[in-house]
Amino acid sequence: MASPCLSSLRPVWRAALLGATLALVAPPGTALARGGATEVDVELVLAVDISYSMDTEEQRLQRQGYVEALRSEQFLNALKQGSTGRIAVVYMQWASEYDTDTLIDWTVIDGPDSASAFAARLAAAPYRRAQRTSISGAIDAAAKLFEGNGFDSARQVIDVSGDGPNNSGRPVAEARDEALAKGITINGLPLVGIRAYRSPADIEDLDVYYQDCVIGGFDAFMVPIRDARSFVEATRTKLVREIAMLPGPPVPPMVTRVATKEPRISCMVGESLWRNRWGN
Repeated sequence: MASPCLSSLRPVWRAALLGATLALVAPPGTALARGGATEVDVELVLAVDISYSMDTEEQRLQRQGYVEALRSEQFLNALKQGSTGRIAVVYMQWASEYDTDTLIDWTVIDGPDSASAFAARLAAAPYRRAQRTSISGAIDAAAKLFEGNGFDSARQVIDVSGDGPNNSGRPVAEARDEALAKGITINGLPLVGIRAYRSPADIEDLDVYYQDCVIGGFDAFMVPIRDARSFVEATRTKLVREIAMLPGPPVPPMVTRVATKEPRISCMVGESLWRNRWGN
């Protein structure tokens, strides 16, 4: 199995989008890289779990965490630390391997106004829920969003948030390793023990599962959410670290780095639980 700790930055490359497509994503005055792509400090896919295990309150808290984090002073200060002072963000929802959708397409965030506008669009967007949990499908769909998106950066990051292990689609470690081979970093925001009950598809050590089976790549990390009060703080911590790319230790106490040893938990545990309970 390929190591989840791929430690090299991908080469800076990006195919250009021409004409009206580029005009949609590049605000006036934005610097363009060679070939016409817009230079940003990081391209970030927020990949959010909308499976039925995410009840309406969890979805609301998860969404609100992103909304408040994007408006926070810490996030806006981190934004300024980049060489261009702007990032490109897309908000994607996922459930089964066949069910992913882009709620908010690629958007440049370069300061308080654009951050607030993105947050407002996110707060006003409708909610939905769907069947199954395919983290592998989410990683595959997110990786495709980088292709020909009109941006050029040194870092491409997928941020996966969810409350259960993979139980649909191909094995999560395969999807992870394929993304890492492309130079993509995968960070995690696992919801650990938020609900008072556990379904047959849940696992107790979801944070360990995310660390060993989901996250990986350059400077990869996860921030587990362990209670409802932690949503905003955890999401803000994650976004700030992704944008600022804080070097080495010390790191915020909520942050856990990618595992460096063999998995402590089976990366197929979700599939096994599903087969044992439902037989397919």
